[in-house]
Amino acid sequence: MAGHSQFKNIMFRKGAQDKRRAKVFTKIIRELTVAAGDGLPDPDANPRLRSAILAAREANMPRDTIERAVKRGSGEIEGAAYESVRYEGRGPGGVALIVEALTDNRNRTASAVRSAFAKFGGAMGETNSVSFLFNRNGTIHYPLKAATADQMLEAAIESGAEDCASDDKGHDVVTKPETFHQVKAALEAKFGAPEAAEVAWRPQTTVLVKDEQAETLLKLLAALEDDDDVQNVSGNYEVSDETMSRLSA
Repeated sequence: MAGHSQFKNIMFRKGAQDKRRAKVFTKIIRELTVAAGDGLPDPDANPRLRSAILAAREANMPRDTIERAVKRGSGEIEGAAYESVRYEGRGPGGVALIVEALTDNRNRTASAVRSAFAKFGGAMGETNSVSFLFNRNGTIHYPLKAATADQMLEAAIESGAEDCASDDKGHDVVTKPETFHQVKAALEAKFGAPEAAEVAWRPQTTVLVKDEQAETLLKLLAALEDDDDVQNVSGNYEVSDETMSRLSA
């Protein structure tokens, strides 16, 4: 029985890993398709597409899968047409949440997002009901060894960045969304690829949630992120290390 149980556990873990991998692929494929449709299908001339291709490669997506998604977006082959949508709402503890999705069916996606909010103690609101609590900007992170603080600050200013902060964790260059790819390309030319780079909604202040509210919030976030249509979920929540340790035990 022990051997059988171990086999079942291994198969369960493998199945869970395969499911997560498929979810990641689905989200990246949609981003590739939309990025290719928004501009030229050439990554050298389309920064958003270039970023999506890099994400696909980091996820070990097969080249032919990437190429099909790009061709679908550029209209070379038939496929679903995706559009960007944004939903806003409140979660447990009054936490503000912004959900970004790429969908080929607005009604389906809105219904799924609304259902997730309702199931886990939240409520979906109107557009702009919570976005005023956030700033949308790009952040490009480099390790401390990439450059001195002065070198990174000088490069950030020259590239058109908004701000640059350096501490013992590394360098964070902040940009406007519209100049993100321009700044990222300029910094890459000097310092190589960054450790992380994204455009996201960042809260101006955070709300501390704990105990049952934190547990329910994490379930809501998991439900939203499990939806194939959902690309990103941003919130103004903060969960203490103690609470996270207890919930993950």
